[in-house]
Amino acid sequence: MSRRNIAAAHRDERRTRTLVTPEGLTLPITIAPRMARAGALIIDVMIIVFGLIAFQLAVYWIADGVLSGTRFDPEQMKGGALEFLGIVVALFVFCTWYGYFLVQELGPRGATLGKRIVGIRIAARGGARLTPEAVIARNLLRDIEIFYPLITLFILLVVARNEVPIGILGWVMTGWFLIFLLFPFFNRDALRAGDVVAGTWVVERPRTKLAKALSAQGAAAAQGASDVTGVRYAFGEAELSIYGEKELQTLERMLRDAQPEALAAVHETICRKIGWDPGAGDERAFLEAYYAQLRSRLETDLRFGKRKADKFA
Repeated sequence: MSRRNIAAAHRDERRTRTLVTPEGLTLPITIAPRMARAGALIIDVMIIVFGLIAFQLAVYWIADGVLSGTRFDPEQMKGGALEFLGIVVALFVFCTWYGYFLVQELGPRGATLGKRIVGIRIAARGGARLTPEAVIARNLLRDIEIFYPLITLFILLVVARNEVPIGILGWVMTGWFLIFLLFPFFNRDALRAGDVVAGTWVVERPRTKLAKALSAQGAAAAQGASDVTGVRYAFGEAELSIYGEKELQTLERMLRDAQPEALAAVHETICRKIGWDPGAGDERAFLEAYYAQLRSRLETDLRFGKRKADKFA
């Protein structure tokens, strides 16, 4: 392994944590890199800004088109009408800015579009569920941490260009911004102030690949024929009616993960149940064929409204 790969593996190990779910399950998770979080925020802000610009242009185009065919002159609108439109736009901006983050992070994915693009999501620390209060708190704190000081600094720069003295206010706002900007670099979980208050952290979203369908492998894909012995396994209605969906799922897990010794034991059990001679040496092909035909039968029955949950049903 190269030095670069060793260093990357070491970094990933330092970011590995354990999360206990409300159901009591222990899950390994990986803390999201700080650059990934920054990239996700930039993507989200760009989406919001471009969306608001497009909305305002659309509103102006529609209003201009409606008024141009009448005696009303858009340039002669009264102050009250302009104030009303300003209030409507301000409300829309407010709802878009906060609604964009809240709606998506409260969803089942726990991530905005930007987070999903870079492969991260938010989660509650300490085994609790992610609550609306936590999501609201962390998003409100983001404005105090980043956007309020940035907007204030921009306004101060404009004022300073007009040769108006701003005193030490510029340094105060710069310090405010830097304190919160560097906050994630001074704790091992890369938490920002909003995460500390809300009890959340940002983790990598696992990208799992779907396992290949067992019905398209081995004897299941060869119409029950074994690659080892050439025997074709075919099971009748009585032999397939012994088991249900629960046993089918158990058999699938065994075929994916179990060792040959465990497969041999399952093979012997099924043969004893259906009255077959167990034999030896072709256990996997037998089980693959039985799995495929049992699954096909259960799916066919389900289409006609008949369901067999397990062998006792």
